[in-house]
Amino acid sequence: MSNDRDFLTSPNGDVKTLLTFRKAQIIYDLTFHFAHTFLNRGDRTIDQMIQAARSGKQNIAEGSAAGVTSMETAIKLTNVAKASFLELLLDYEDFLRVRNFRQWEKDSAEVAFLRKKSVDNSVPDQWFVELGKSRPAETVANMVICFLHQEDYLLQAQLNALEKKFLALGGFKEQMFSARLKERNKNN
Repeated sequence: MSNDRDFLTSPNGDVKTLLTFRKAQIIYDLTFHFAHTFLNRGDRTIDQMIQAARSGKQNIAEGSAAGVTSMETAIKLTNVAKASFLELLLDYEDFLRVRNFRQWEKDSAEVAFLRKKSVDNSVPDQWFVELGKSRPAETVANMVICFLHQEDYLLQAQLNALEKKFLALGGFKEQMFSARLKERNKNN
């Protein structure tokens, strides 16, 4: 797997190289740990948070695969991923708010630390998960919130790139029709 953290599209078809997918996997792994460690057994929020994290990650993968033949589906599924992560963000913000925990400000030292580590190509993705597993609930929630903001930014950039590609090339049917016309004109 590539460690380049600037991939917004998968040039080789491997969804696991997409930065948005890799961030989504960190978010899912931390959420799974968080929900099972810090929420009370039987709390419906456990399943809701895990499913929102899973939905975000899986829709990125499905959208990437669908983009081969349907740019419209890729855009739709990427937007569904974005919406799932927004739902998860609200759950984490609620967790902090109702417990009177501090939510890190976007210019805090903690956020700056995570941002710096996020762009360091020598830091493997799993490092963030291991770090989160050694921290208290308030810290893990804030870590995931930070990653969710990064993910939202990256997914918006991915959506913008998909939309630009769609406007330039059209959908799959349009591309097939254009290719068929070119072939027909070449043979005439």
